[in-house]
Amino acid sequence: MSNKKSVGEGLLVVLSAPSGCGKTSIVERLLKRNPDWIRSISATTRTPRVDEKNAQDYFFLSRQDFEHKIGEGEMLEHAEIYGNLYGTPREFVVDQVAKGKKVIMTIDVQGAKQIMASWGKERPLLSIFILPPSVKALRERLTGRNTETPEEIEKRIGIAQDEIKAAKLYHHTVINQSLDQAVLEVEEIILNNSQPRRNN
Repeated sequence: MSNKKSVGEGLLVVLSAPSGCGKTSIVERLLKRNPDWIRSISATTRTPRVDEKNAQDYFFLSRQDFEHKIGEGEMLEHAEIYGNLYGTPREFVVDQVAKGKKVIMTIDVQGAKQIMASWGKERPLLSIFILPPSVKALRERLTGRNTETPEEIEKRIGIAQDEIKAAKLYHHTVINQSLDQAVLEVEEIILNNSQPRRNN
């Protein structure tokens, strides 16, 4: 059975931003405004938390199963973080895009580079990078969260400055001056991108 007709209607949206730039809040708003859009579900080898459900929050896998999927090319991207493996299952994303869905994937720069290389030029891919208004504004946002020490904040700032250099690799950049404005800009980019550019 051919999916050629529906493939053209689907779209994988890769959205990246430094920590503190609001990418999670932006995606939550986008999904509420567009109920037919879906969030990509990641896989992990870590133990589920009490309120987490398999195939809803994450695909929870054993390390053996995860490593097997890597070996078989079944992960679009993957990384090891604090001793646990995290990644994006290829089958879920391919199936949803083939059904004509807009699939939004929030991912860091390293993961996005893997996606851009592995997704293939023949498939629809749109990449968006969310920028802070300034490094000063980003520092203020991180400080306002009250979740990191001053040392951790400075470390995140350093990482953010490195990630911002990669913004030129993305199709579009959006400066998050305010959440409402950023959501509308990202939404407009996705809705107007009926013929998304491919990565060269």
